[in-house]
Amino acid sequence: MILGIDPGKEKCGVAIVGLDRTVHLRQVIASRDFTQHVDRLLAEFSVSTVVIGDQTTSRFWQTLLRSRYPTLRLIAIDERHSSEQARSRYWQLNPPRGLTRMLPEGFRLPPEPWDDIVALILIERYMGSLVDAERS
Repeated sequence: MILGIDPGKEKCGVAIVGLDRTVHLRQVIASRDFTQHVDRLLAEFSVSTVVIGDQTTSRFWQTLLRSRYPTLRLIAIDERHSSEQARSRYWQLNPPRGLTRMLPEGFRLPPEPWDDIVALILIERYMGSLVDAERS
């Protein structure tokens, strides 16, 4: 399984996806509870790889992950434009209701954090890079 992390100062998005691309978990967690949540996820799921976004606060979280979980495979993924992609995906997963559906997608703001969807997109990018490498 692959653990995806969208790191942030206040909150982090996490997702767990199987090698068959089944989504097992998506959560937004407080950054202060990060290690406690990761400990629980690693105990609950058979994670072989961790992918983490390479932008905001990434170095801090990478250093923490490497020191706390030295045997885990950790891969930094380009997360440029992943928030915009996740915002669009949010509306695919949660179609707007009422008057909100009349607004163009670019004007809609999800009513809840979507960092977990960013983590999912980071995993998809990583898995896509594996497929691309196999084709080469």
